[in-house]
Amino acid sequence: MTAPVTVRTLRRTAEERLAAAGVDTPGLDARLLLEHALGLDRSALLARADDPVAADAAARALALVDRRAGREPVSRIIGERGFWTLDLTLAPDTLDPRPDTETVVEAVLNSLPDRNAPLRILDLGTGSGCILLALLAELPAATGLGIDISAGAVAAATANAARNGLSARARFQTGCWAEGLTERFDRVVSNPPYIPTATIAGLEPEVRLHDPLRALDGGADGLDPYRILAGQVPGLLVPGGLAAFEVGAGQDGDVAALMTAAGLELDGIHRDLGGVARCVCVRKR
Repeated sequence: MTAPVTVRTLRRTAEERLAAAGVDTPGLDARLLLEHALGLDRSALLARADDPVAADAAARALALVDRRAGREPVSRIIGERGFWTLDLTLAPDTLDPRPDTETVVEAVLNSLPDRNAPLRILDLGTGSGCILLALLAELPAATGLGIDISAGAVAAATANAARNGLSARARFQTGCWAEGLTERFDRVVSNPPYIPTATIAGLEPEVRLHDPLRALDGGADGLDPYRILAGQVPGLLVPGGLAAFEVGAGQDGDVAALMTAAGLELDGIHRDLGGVARCVCVRKR
């Protein structure tokens, strides 16, 4: 008689399939997928390692593993991603938020002498709403507006605001960058598309096949969105206001030059946990 499949053997099978597929973190990914498929948290997955798993549940779990083996990101399979202190729902129209983007959040927070001030924040190309919502979670008197060209992204960001109890202070709308805006803001943030067009074909399949192309492609040199933003952001900031932009590796100098040529003053360049210059901050004099 065939021995029953246990949580332990299912986990081992999942890890082996992911390792054979060339996934970088087979153990971590297998654990996350099994927790999701079996409805267990990390401690329960360990404590119940020798419990049998029903055949239908095992099949559902391995179906998720096979999707990951096909290089679909875990966050896309599960449908959510942790970012800063938030849990965010993902959608096909939004980037999968990366830890590198938290550099923008940290830079903005560090620029503020008073986190209880009634600030107005604008997020251009808001996607899932991750940057704006993370800031609002830390700034109890702040309010914000997020703009994205994709109606699907706006819907996802609106849902994420509700999920994290921030709907009363966050508003999202469709638009092409800042076209038509007349309001002025204390802080402007953006993680625009910055990957050069010719580079996209060589990206990891997790990115190339599953993030929306429109959120990746920054034009021939990756700087097209920054040229647009350099023309708009000076008129969006209050005097002394700060703008923070996520940038790709090696783009910090070019983005800083675009912004200072537009009349803004370089406030600082901030590095992510990997040491890459990831966020350019500028101020309106």
